[in-house]
Amino acid sequence: MAPLPVSEGEVDFDAPNAGKPCKTWYKIVGSLDSGKAPLVALHGGPGAGHEYLAPLTDVYERHGIPIVFYDQIGCGRSTHLREKKGDTSFWTFELFMRELDNLIDHLRLRDGPGFYLFGQSWGGMLGGAYASRRPRGLRKLVIAGGPASIPLLVKGYEGLIAALPPDVRSTLEECNKRGDYESEEFEKAASVFYSRHVCRLDPHPEEVQCAFKNLKDDPTAYLTLQGPSEFIIIGSFKDWEGYHDAHNIEAETLLLNGRYDEAHDLCVEPWFKTIPKVKWVTLENSSHMGHFEERERFGQIVGSFLASTTP
Repeated sequence: MAPLPVSEGEVDFDAPNAGKPCKTWYKIVGSLDSGKAPLVALHGGPGAGHEYLAPLTDVYERHGIPIVFYDQIGCGRSTHLREKKGDTSFWTFELFMRELDNLIDHLRLRDGPGFYLFGQSWGGMLGGAYASRRPRGLRKLVIAGGPASIPLLVKGYEGLIAALPPDVRSTLEECNKRGDYESEEFEKAASVFYSRHVCRLDPHPEEVQCAFKNLKDDPTAYLTLQGPSEFIIIGSFKDWEGYHDAHNIEAETLLLNGRYDEAHDLCVEPWFKTIPKVKWVTLENSSHMGHFEERERFGQIVGSFLASTTP
């Protein structure tokens, strides 16, 4: 198989109050001169990096849709700001939407065929918030495993945690009471939740492992916005409910989640009820990483949705 056509670059980003020059690193699979709208990929975390979204290249191979990957500020090959840990006035949705706007303008994606947006997990939250602003050039939106409401996400976690083995549940509860989120005891218990509701593949694909490495290398944005783990959400976006603005989304939207997803139906449903032109597909054999767990079906669904010319 011939290697995929790949180009890489950086764009200067004027991040408000960063205190230093910032850059956003990006990678394009395919050509932006192909005449086809590209798919801009928003990774999760925040801070997980672009690598684990690699299966999106299947959409390029099947439909010729170029893919724009990038590392959001604070992770991967973009500028890191570890000194901003805990700074809730810096790490905001506004920051990441400004960065996305900057990248889209740099790549001149607003005119001509426009662009598609794909957001996974936190990236889905970001994509939904961004689409609610009706950005010029946005044609279609895909939200994969992205909650519409953090309070509803947390409410659903209660049932997922209650279904864990009693000893695991007890360990998590005890660790939570004493604020212990870094011990080997906590990590071992948390890994049971992750193996059920984040990625059910064993071993995890190398690219998924890379996402966890990125988060461990620089958890600044994650700790500030989210908290110490996937199911302990005490960061600044703990009360976020993006669906309140979702009636403003004009782009045709595809929602995806897995039957065993930590982004369970309860927290996805408000998108479905609020976005005017929307379709929702649940992957029956997936948790949070359906693009790996059911890669073939995931790619078919996303590719067909983007390539279709009819609502």
